Amino acid sequence: MATELKIPAVGESITEVFIGSWLKQEGDPVRTDEIVVEIETDKATMEIPSPVTGRVVKLLKQPGDSATIDEVIAHIEEGEVEDAGPAQADSQAAEPAAPAAEAPAAGAGGHVMPAAAKLAAETGVDAASLTGSGPGGRVLKEDVQQAASQAGAAPAGAAAPAAAAGRQEETVRMSPLRRTIAARLVESQQTAAILTTFNEADMSAVMNLRSEYRDSFEKKHGVRLGFMSFFVKAAIDALQQYPELNAEVRDDSIVYRNYYDIGVAVSTPKGLVVPVLRNAELLSFAEVEKAIGDFGERAQNNRITPDEMQGGTFTISNGGVFGSLLSTPIINPPQSGVLGMHTIQQRPVAVNGEVVIRPMMYLALSYDHRIVDGREAVSFLKRIKEAIENPTRILLEV
Repeated sequence: MATELKIPAVGESITEVFIGSWLKQEGDPVRTDEIVVEIETDKATMEIPSPVTGRVVKLLKQPGDSATIDEVIAHIEEGEVEDAGPAQADSQAAEPAAPAAEAPAAGAGGHVMPAAAKLAAETGVDAASLTGSGPGGRVLKEDVQQAASQAGAAPAGAAAPAAAAGRQEETVRMSPLRRTIAARLVESQQTAAILTTFNEADMSAVMNLRSEYRDSFEKKHGVRLGFMSFFVKAAIDALQQYPELNAEVRDDSIVYRNYYDIGVAVSTPKGLVVPVLRNAELLSFAEVEKAIGDFGERAQNNRITPDEMQGGTFTISNGGVFGSLLSTPIINPPQSGVLGMHTIQQRPVAVNGEVVIRPMMYLALSYDHRIVDGREAVSFLKRIKEAIENPTRILLEV
């Protein structure tokens, strides 16, 4: 009797997932804990391993299909299998080639996913030469789309008139993650009274500290001293002074928290996710940097779990890494505030009556005006500015 491969519970409140890519096809051998399929939720991409050693006998879902928790998506017949060599293993991960073109088996970073191989054949992109952004370096459809866009490649056989060149259209279904991002952003705009206040911070003190202690910090803790740990600590200090920013509206009540779970916005190949630093007030600078570095690394391979993105009492978003000079961040509901960091620019500023050049960063605080008044919001952001410009205040808590 065949063993059923079911959709496991993947996180609180998640009842539906989407089939991403089958890494095993019908007839393929599989070993216990070997990955059979990738699934997508509205928060992350995850892998489902085989519970037994045997052979895949039936796939019940196609890529893009939805499935519910505990639903059976494949049957695996238990039994002994021969070891598969590297070449055979690679071929098992690719969809059978269409008659018109031979789908590449692996890209520069790993396997080429079936959807990516199909699109590569249509656009003439050499998928085998691409470095994949998917889990384990797998080449995704998005990687092929980007390569085709950069190369100006048109679908094979599409002899469009010269006058129409550059006016092609392509319809791509939104991923579950992108749909959720869109829904939550709209929800935030519709359910909260969002205002944004701005300030700027002189980054000289933080940059000097980093320069002075960079080598010794990295040698002792095995991680680089970045800017985010300073802003996480400064935000916690400000949240303690102005608890409305760490609260939420729940029905007709305000829920205040005495803990600080700081969400850190991280960019992934499929969209923005916000993993959470739990009890960030208890973490050292090194622990904050290690956690954020881990989030960033795993985000690129879609390895952040839904549980790691649940909750959060306040969010920090660093658009400066992409060159953003100024923006108005959107609150992550049901939170009441989000801090936006931006790029550091050398600008002339007045200091003690003299014009000097300093590394300046614009700061933005978007807040829910239902529970946060303008006075508290402005004072909160000013408190962060003061902590960043004089980091000693963070350590002395003054």
